Amino acid sequence: MKNLSGKVALVTGGARDIGRQISVALAEAGVKVCFNYFDSEEQASETKELIQEREGEVIGIQGDMTKAADVQQLIKSCTEAFGQRIDIVVNVVGGLVGRKTMDEMDEDFWGFVMDVNLKSAFLVSKYAIPHMASGGSIINFSSQAARDGGGPGAIAYATAKGGVLTMTRGMAKELGPKGIRVNAISPGMISTTFHDTFTKPEVREKVAGMTPLRREGLAGEVADLVVYLASDSASFITGSSMEINGGTYFI
Repeated sequence: MKNLSGKVALVTGGARDIGRQISVALAEAGVKVCFNYFDSEEQASETKELIQEREGEVIGIQGDMTKAADVQQLIKSCTEAFGQRIDIVVNVVGGLVGRKTMDEMDEDFWGFVMDVNLKSAFLVSKYAIPHMASGGSIINFSSQAARDGGGPGAIAYATAKGGVLTMTRGMAKELGPKGIRVNAISPGMISTTFHDTFTKPEVREKVAGMTPLRREGLAGEVADLVVYLASDSASFITGSSMEINGGTYFI
């Protein structure tokens, strides 16, 4: 990858699972990493140690990315630590929250899922963009669910992730003239605590068996894709959604 050393990255949800692997992979590429976490304090400490062991520069900041004040404080902490610029933004924060059918959902549940998955990416991008210059890269996280509607009880989640795809395209058009690229990553079944929590083992085994590559993806493989999209090797890619699902869904 080209020209990542010395750059500054802001990674939301960067303390565990995919977010941790992204934080570490960027640090290994020479990037100064400012990551956010919400309630994963122990994992945040572990992530910082992993990066420091690699002689990387890192800070971890607690905050709720659905709250503008917390996002602004995150940006302030990041720029105070590493200078008044942000080169890379990775919006990992999101989640299924729970599996609920339309009958089971109420307005509060719907709104919370939208906030966690879509509003968070909007707020972080909004407040980070003033600190970004030509050559910057924003990477949003969507999901295969945005393409296929998701599994049982995932309507709200799939809808929110569909919104992330649309927002990504709009941002790419708006920010392209400024030299800032905006892309999305849409993972399929990746081996993380997300599926440990929300997907039954027999379902995971079935999906993996139906996947052309016959396995689940790894968080590190997603992190490698992030590093690529953040680098100058992807300098003519913007407004795209990168599908990383082992071949379970094509576009």
